[in-house]
Amino acid sequence: MKEIQCPQRFEPNRTDVSLFIAGGISNCPWWQKDLVALLEDTNLVLLNPRRSEYNMANLNLEEDQIKWEHEHLKKATAYVFWFPRETVCPITLFELGAVTTPGGKRVFVGTHPDYSRKRDIRWQMILRRPEIDVVNSLEKLAGQIKEWCATVIPS
Repeated sequence: MKEIQCPQRFEPNRTDVSLFIAGGISNCPWWQKDLVALLEDTNLVLLNPRRSEYNMANLNLEEDQIKWEHEHLKKATAYVFWFPRETVCPITLFELGAVTTPGGKRVFVGTHPDYSRKRDIRWQMILRRPEIDVVNSLEKLAGQIKEWCATVIPS
């Protein structure tokens, strides 16, 4: 497993299988560390928008963050979305809507059991991408990703 963290750049080669990690950042626990740890035994390239250091005094940082996410969403082989209970995650909802076109790339979705809009996400996935099984834990999400890895990454 290799983790690319914003603002690091990722230029994929034809053998890379990459996974964009989408979900709450502002006012949320660092759940991305837990997911990365759960996936450490894979051969994935993880594209993580969560920065080790986020200096709010840097006025260009927000713009740079948005550009990085936009570029790396396009580069990713697949996406994982996690909706924690601490916030509604409006940007993450926008990103989920943008990448869940029928017949599109592989998408994994999970919501914390106490996430306020979990029913909405489940229904949207049923209507738009019924093959997506929305789960309620990071462990189950990682399990889905590992099963998928076994089918797309040669041993």
